[in-house]
Amino acid sequence: VYKEQLTPEFVSYIKKAAPMHDIGKITVSDSILRKPGKLTDEEYTTMKLHAPEGARLIRENMGRLAEEEFVKIATNVAHYHHEKWNGKGYPFGKKHDDIPIAARIMAVADVFDALISKRCYKDQFSLDEAFSIIEKEKGSHFDPYIAEVFLEMRDEITIYAQSWALD
Repeated sequence: VYKEQLTPEFVSYIKKAAPMHDIGKITVSDSILRKPGKLTDEEYTTMKLHAPEGARLIRENMGRLAEEEFVKIATNVAHYHHEKWNGKGYPFGKKHDDIPIAARIMAVADVFDALISKRCYKDQFSLDEAFSIIEKEKGSHFDPYIAEVFLEMRDEITIYAQSWALD
């Protein structure tokens, strides 16, 4: 569906931008980031600021150092990776194609990684559970086409995730 947009240059840029998607968390207090329990409404509001702050940090610090298209993709990944296909995400409640494609791709990868990783506030999910959640959220949380391609790559992703977990 998105073949025209997924040029080799775009793919290269999103691979480089993906590790920066949560860079805005450096502006969030460790007491919130490392809290073992559920966040209060106020803490959650503060946590949500990491998306626009990340976009700002990338623009301000990379804008004059990197290629314009890369900066745009990296900014979009940081700013919009918590938007949801159904418009119920943050920071703006964007939906469908109003969410940049780089952020829609990052959303699937970010949630999957969060599901299969142990965090201070939760245990890790099994790979089967994580894939099941991506399937269930296809078309609501996630772009249905991107989620479907992700699910079609289950075998490759499983091999990668299992090798990564052993490191």
